[in-house]
Amino acid sequence: MKKYFTSVMAAGVIFSASCTKNDVEKDVTDAENPFFTEWTTPFGVPPFDKIKAEHYRPALDSGFAQHIAEIEAIVNNTEEPNFENTILALENSGKLLYTTFLTFFNVNAVDGCDVMKAIEAEYVPRYSAHYDNINMNEALFARVQNVYDKRHTLGLDFDDLKLIEVYYKNFVRGGTNLPADKKEELKIINNRMAELTTQFGQKALADENAFKLIITDEKDLAGLPQSVIDAAACCCNSGDDASKRKWVFGLTRASFTPFMQYADNRELREKMFNGWTNRGNNNDENDVKSMIEEIAILRLKKANLLGYKTWADYIISDRMAKTSKAAIDHLNRIVRATIPAAKAEAAELQKLINKLGDNITLEPWDWWYYTEKLRKEKYDLDEEMIRPYFALDNVKYGAFDLVNKLWGLQFKKLNNVPVYNEVVEVYEVLNPDGSHLSVIYFDWHPRPTKRGGAWMNSIKPQFYKDGKRQHPVVINVSNYTPPTATTPSLLSIDEAGTLMHELGHGLHGIFANTKYNTTSGTSVSRDFVELPSQIMENWLLEPQFLKTFAKHYQTGEVIPDSLIKKLDASAKFNQGWITMEHIASAILDMDWHTITDTNRRKALEFETASMKKMGLIKEITPRHRTTHFRHIWGSDFGYSAGYYSYSWAGVLDADAYQAFVETGDIFNKEVAAKFRDNILMLGGSVDADELYRRFRGRDPRPDAYFKRLGFANR
Repeated sequence: MKKYFTSVMAAGVIFSASCTKNDVEKDVTDAENPFFTEWTTPFGVPPFDKIKAEHYRPALDSGFAQHIAEIEAIVNNTEEPNFENTILALENSGKLLYTTFLTFFNVNAVDGCDVMKAIEAEYVPRYSAHYDNINMNEALFARVQNVYDKRHTLGLDFDDLKLIEVYYKNFVRGGTNLPADKKEELKIINNRMAELTTQFGQKALADENAFKLIITDEKDLAGLPQSVIDAAACCCNSGDDASKRKWVFGLTRASFTPFMQYADNRELREKMFNGWTNRGNNNDENDVKSMIEEIAILRLKKANLLGYKTWADYIISDRMAKTSKAAIDHLNRIVRATIPAAKAEAAELQKLINKLGDNITLEPWDWWYYTEKLRKEKYDLDEEMIRPYFALDNVKYGAFDLVNKLWGLQFKKLNNVPVYNEVVEVYEVLNPDGSHLSVIYFDWHPRPTKRGGAWMNSIKPQFYKDGKRQHPVVINVSNYTPPTATTPSLLSIDEAGTLMHELGHGLHGIFANTKYNTTSGTSVSRDFVELPSQIMENWLLEPQFLKTFAKHYQTGEVIPDSLIKKLDASAKFNQGWITMEHIASAILDMDWHTITDTNRRKALEFETASMKKMGLIKEITPRHRTTHFRHIWGSDFGYSAGYYSYSWAGVLDADAYQAFVETGDIFNKEVAAKFRDNILMLGGSVDADELYRRFRGRDPRPDAYFKRLGFANR
């Protein structure tokens, strides 16, 4: 079974099946534990309505024991090593452990109560140690290498050959060839990293939840749209004492971003901004600076043990970019093109400030606010003009309709499957002929126990068993603007783009059609995995697509041509800032992971030096600063030395979308079929470079990417 979990984020707290009412674990018998019984749920989804927090530990303990016994059986097999008794046996081992951990990680990310956090803290390091013992088992690797060395003489198909190569590579990259003392050193490093990255994730969520900007004076709401005020309202019902009214703003994107865009009170904007940028950096129990400094050193030590100069060299050697130099050159190329645009935007905003007579110098907490004013001045457009046409249900069904246009899939809502939270929506995905293809879960809005951001993950993997496709179950998780008492969830353009993005990841899992779980779906190079997601965003503002779903939530009016024209005219507006804050984070990631000595760096000083070196202007901060960069420091993402992947895949998706544009039909079914057959279905069973060439007939070109940004290709 696949051994590693990636992900490839406020409504009130709602009952969830994973934690008991009193947030404690109870003793259970094996017969009561859903992980020890066959799941008879529709489509074999996890019985979330029956799984409680107390079920995980016994299942994990049994899973570890079973897997150890299965590995010993492979090692002790006296038959000559072959594909079936070694590689396939490895692939089929650890099923209970895999199923339990997969379910746990999915639920913990969206419902991280104290019991779940305690299980995570205990079992993630144990899980790491378990796989260290497997990866460094010399007798086991001897069998794997035996099969690897003779693989081309065994008459195997490409799926089988790729599986052999993946297992062989995982053993080598896991330290199997190290001498005994170095193996023990690596185990210690891996265990400590598992502890620290788990703690980082827990502290990151706790610190984000801890910040609250509470407004009690209605004058401080000046500038905010009514929808934003309503979303922040607390105890504001008409019968309440007006003197006790308050409005609460937090650090979810749905709360933070509109406040920064519209709040007239500059002092409060600065306070909100500092709350956002100082997550993990408040010198309290949730401060993460020291653990980040330690993680960076541990990663370098691990890379050195495995024969690499830096952590980035180790990570990227297995990616499309191949070398850290290629990734850095890619980022620097974008920096060179972006800095002039960002500087010009900053100058234009300062000019507007002066024109308005506000008598201030532009600071980072002013950028959102004056950008909205400038957008309004230049294009007669602001976010609140767009939101009424982007009700969540409209965008969702629009995205479903796009998938139907391209690939003929249908989405059928299910009300008979168990969910971990009553707000979750579930859909069956049907083939054009009405046969079953997959199931997808959607979890739309923020809550305190839920991680921030947006992601797709697998709930149940796709693979073949006895020649029959095992249908996947996937999940899209997000934190979109919640509905209020008077309005549905109305999305921003960014949120609508995120919905398209995550559905693209979902399609990568839904269409998966490889023989083995290890190479299925999103099990691809990190700098390739964002192609299926990012290409979906290209359709969002196409007039042909917009008119199919963008309808005013009150009147049903289709989005008018005049508004579409404004959206089109403003498409490249503020791209310097958008691109620069993202690339700044990617540069920061690479700088942390290209250190070559184990001297301890002070996190903030290192960040300052990194941003100065790249030439980041003072009015812009990285999208993810060091202390809240969950993508690279948390255990659940795996983007360390890999945040460049979003812009790398940006080149791929812009070029790939041109394949549709060049036909004169953005819904071209032949191009869509080629994309499905070569990109979405084959997962990691074929190298990413080859998959792209099969689809496009050539290597990707960067021209469309830079044209989309509006920058010169430098």
